[in-house]
Formats: sequence, C-alpha cells, structure tokens
Amino acid sequence: MTTTEQDAQQPERGLRALPELADGRASVRLRAAMAIGSAPDPRYVEKLVERCAIEPDFSVREMLTWALIRHSASATVPRLVDELRSERPQARSQALHTLSKIGERQAWPAITRELLSDSDDEVARTAWRAAVALVPEGEESHLAGVLATQLGRGERETRLSLSRALIALGEAASATLRKAMTDLDPRVRHHAIATERLLRDPDAGFDFAIEEAKRIAALQDSPVGGA
Repeated sequence: MTTTEQDAQQPERGLRALPELADGRASVRLRAAMAIGSAPDPRYVEKLVERCAIEPDFSVREMLTWALIRHSASATVPRLVDELRSERPQARSQALHTLSKIGERQAWPAITRELLSDSDDEVARTAWRAAVALVPEGEESHLAGVLATQLGRGERETRLSLSRALIALGEAASATLRKAMTDLDPRVRHHAIATERLLRDPDAGFDFAIEEAKRIAALQDSPVGGA
C-alpha cells in the first residue's frame, strides 16, 4: 500500500475507532483515542469532548486531551468553552485542562471568576492552572487579585496548587500576597506568607513554608511580637 493510500484510510480508521471510546476496557479506549488523534477530523471533536466528561481513567483522559490538541483550535476551542458551562465537574475540569494545553488566548474570557472559585476543588485547581497559562499580558495583577480570594482554601494539594499558580504570576502577585499576609483569617494569612516565601525562595518547600508562616504569624500575634 502506498503512502497516499494509507493517508486516505486514516480518517476511516478514526471513524471506526469512535465506538471503541465507550468500550469497558481502558486499554481499548486508550488505543481508540490514539487512533482518533492520529487522524484528526472535525467530525470527531464532539465525541472526544463528550467522552472527556465521563471517562474514569486518568491515562485515557490524557490521551483524549492529546487527541483534541491534534485538531485545529478553530474546531476545538468553541466546543470546549461551551463545556465550561456543564453541570458535570469533570466536564468543566477536563475542558479547562485541554484549553490550557491548546494555549489559545481567545479562550481567556471564558475563564470566569465563577470557575476560579468553583465549589469543586478539582475544577478550581484546573481553572487556576488554565488562567495562568492563558492570561493576557497586562492582566496578571488582576488575576492575582482574583486568585488571592481563594487563599486558605481546602487541603494541602488545593493550597499547593494555588500557591503554584500565584508564584507563576511572578512579581504581579507580590502586592496581593503582601496584603493577604495581614488578613484576619489565620488560614489565609499563613497561606499568603508561605506563598510569598516560595515566590522568593522556590527551593524552600511548601510544607516548610507553611510551618514557618505559622511561626511568623504567631510571633506577630503575640504581645511581644506586636509591640
């Protein structure tokens, strides 16, 4: 078979693979997503996005994202933006993840304050990463201000994700962090102090920075420290 004949059969292989995205075996779904991504066609975008919303296996979800990235942004970005309004947290999270990988700044307006403060921690964490990836030049300080409203939120992994997002904004986050370092809520204050420390010294380590932040805050709150 010639190269031209093989190329002509690529779209058909992709079409044949579409039903396999619903197979009960993760290995089959993984191969199907790979086959579809290897033969990109706008007809596949809808099924790929739909599968992202319900796919239980992390490796398969990553392959679905890869398959979507293989398609043109003009075909994928509008559909992914629509998915951000889904009632399914995984649909929102996976759409945000894929948009961040595509990197098209036209998706920036869709990264709303509501998504950045989504009640689902995984959606919010993915929104923070996507926002940092897509933020236009000059909007970094505003984004830092919105992200700072989430300081102190959740458990370690959530707080670490937020710190990484703020640190990725660099000096644009400094003023916001300094303000948050005097917040009345101790969780916010500790998180802000730790993040500011990591911004200055990335090698400090998150857990060490949090413990140091608690010591600093305790000294500030003590009669001697406050004198």
